[in-house]
Amino acid sequence: MGLEKKSALLEDLIKKCGGCAVVDGGFATQLENHGAAINDPLWSAVSLIKNPELIKRVHMEYLEAGADIVVTSSYQATIPGFLSRGLAIEESESLLQKSVQLAVEARDRFWDKVSKVSGHSYNRALVAASIGSYGAYLADGSEYSGNYGENVSLDKLKDFHRRRLQVLVEAGPDLLAFETIPNKLEAQACVELLEEEKVQIPAWICFTSVDGEKAPSGESFEECLEALNKSNNIYAVGINCAPPQFIENLICKFAKLTKKAIVVYPNSGEVWDGKAKQWLPSQCFGDDEFEMFATKWRDLGAKLIGGCCRTTPSTIKAISKDLKRR
Repeated sequence: MGLEKKSALLEDLIKKCGGCAVVDGGFATQLENHGAAINDPLWSAVSLIKNPELIKRVHMEYLEAGADIVVTSSYQATIPGFLSRGLAIEESESLLQKSVQLAVEARDRFWDKVSKVSGHSYNRALVAASIGSYGAYLADGSEYSGNYGENVSLDKLKDFHRRRLQVLVEAGPDLLAFETIPNKLEAQACVELLEEEKVQIPAWICFTSVDGEKAPSGESFEECLEALNKSNNIYAVGINCAPPQFIENLICKFAKLTKKAIVVYPNSGEVWDGKAKQWLPSQCFGDDEFEMFATKWRDLGAKLIGGCCRTTPSTIKAISKDLKRR
């Protein structure tokens, strides 16, 4: 199936959902809620090694909550990261493939279950393969600063992402999700890589923001979106893992800068200290507030809405309930 047909699948899903599809929520958060120990450079991807069945369980919980798109557990799963744990290249690539397989298996099991129930209101969910930023691999918080140092070039970023992208594409997801991109350089690397590899799967690229106005690098989103707007591979652009109070302004900003679909899935509002590896006390928004936010974000033009860190299936249930009753 080519790029146009796969993009049409996503467009059809959005239409069936009334103009806005629901993305799932915080994956690592829910793993921790089930007792998984993920204080590790691999973060949530460590569960691919230690407890793959728990990953499938979390996917099921988000599907049951009303998610139309489930994002794989590969955000911090990289071949260099797995190699640093002593795994062979073949094992590393197998774990990347497994991240997609687990999501597909959960989606298909859930679909088989609800298809047998008359009157259900679920659509067949799509699987998005997560590709975290270079900063996520470094595990030093640099995805929230965009400061990779002067030795990190466009070619180095493409080389870093290339094999992981190839393996994930071969695993057969419906979508690709480049997440928490902090600067223009990495966004450009992702776009060029999709073209060089002739990828026939639609992708979204999400930046984050620490001030609600610009990318973490300090670059304007007008600069960051320049290469994305020219790419046929990019279906949607947006924001993930930024506080909810930033999202309204950012949707309005993106709506003026792009004709791509807009995707937003913020965190709970808490602030992550990447160096101390802990969440800092700050304003935290509950499920009821996310429910109200989601309606406004949809009305402003967002086509894909979900949650990121510190959101849970109950958050997604609230978003889904609100969006699908209107």
